[in-house]
This record gives sequence, C-alpha cells and structure tokens, in this order.
Amino acid sequence: MTDYTKSTNFATKDNLSSGNPLKIVKGTEIDTEFNNIATAIATKADLASPTFTGTPTLPSGTIATTQASTDNSTKVATTAFVQAVAQVLFPVGAIYTATVSTNPATLLGFGTWTAFGAGRTLIGNGGGFTAGATGGSADATLVSHTHTATSTVTDPGHFHSYEQPSTTYIQGAIGGTGLTNKFTGSTGSKTTGITVATSNSTEGSSATNANLPPYVVVYMWQRTA
Repeated sequence: MTDYTKSTNFATKDNLSSGNPLKIVKGTEIDTEFNNIATAIATKADLASPTFTGTPTLPSGTIATTQASTDNSTKVATTAFVQAVAQVLFPVGAIYTATVSTNPATLLGFGTWTAFGAGRTLIGNGGGFTAGATGGSADATLVSHTHTATSTVTDPGHFHSYEQPSTTYIQGAIGGTGLTNKFTGSTGSKTTGITVATSNSTEGSSATNANLPPYVVVYMWQRTA
C-alpha cells in the first residue's frame, strides 16, 4: 500500500513573520496535497468487503468470520473453517491410515482416535460381509489325506466246446460200409478269478502355510469421538 506523505508543512507557516511570502498558503500547495491524498486513498482497501490484489498478508491475530464448511467461495478462511472441513472429512467412525505412528489427534488437532485393525486388511461392506465384523486367517492349514479308489472286474464264466468223432460199421447184404459219426461236448464253466484294486498315494501334509496376498503395512486409526 502507498502511505500518504504531506508535501507542505502548513504548521510551519504560522511561525513566519507577516509579509513573508512563504506564510501565504498557495492554491497549488493545497491542490498538490489533495491530489496526494486522493492517490493514497485509491490504494487503500475499503473496510467493507475489500478486494485485495497481489499477495496480501494478514496481520497476526486477524479475526474473521468463520464460514460454513460447504462454502467454496474465495472468502478468507479461518483456522476454525479449516478444522470444520477436516472434521467433515474425518467424522466419528472414519478410518485414518498413515506410514507414521503419530496419533491423528496430534496431527489433525481434533477427535479421539484408537488403533484399529492390527494385523488385518480392510474389506468392503456387503456381499455377505458386515461392517465391523472380523474373520479370516493369516495362515491356512492343509490336512494330510488319502484318496482311495477300488475297481473290481467280474468274470461271468465261460466254457469251451469240442467235437469227438466215433465210427460205427453197419453190415449189409451187399457188403460192409463204414459210417463215421460225431458228437459234440463242452467243458464245464470256468472263471479267471481276477480282481483289480486301485489306491492313490497320500496327498498333502499337515502343516501351516502362509495365506497372504501382496501387502504393505500401514498404521490405521479409527475416530471414536
């Protein structure tokens, strides 16, 4: 801002002797002073709703009106306004995450915060999950077990047939003629007695195995008040 400085010290004219030409107040002197005053006033901000230019700096301890946290105008923000907005962003029940262990009450300047979810990841509410519920395990146990399969082959039995020739001689008046006859027989029914059994080897082992997705560890806090 431009400060006003008088060009003429009118008070000194009172001490001059009569007849001294400098004792006279000239119109040009008055005009110069009024011009200087007008210039200085033009560079000052109004008391009501001033418009600043450049980079204004507010005096220490400046008190302003705290606006609503939803106000998105260019009004000057107070510390109370900043706190109000921060508390809208982190209401009671909100989760704060960071890679530093400092309690958010110290970092943000408000609220009561407690450590939250130690050793657990976060999962969205719904799909069979309820907010605040816990479950799951960092380890998975694979139990030793055996798969057994048995196959049985049943032979219904079978037999083998055969033919056995026999010869009968018939005597006739003309002479003897040899006739050859056959008869058919078969063996008794027999089975192979084959049984096939199949068994798999033991699978898996009784042990605890890590069951974690790729992760990064952070500090988590929940605002409780």
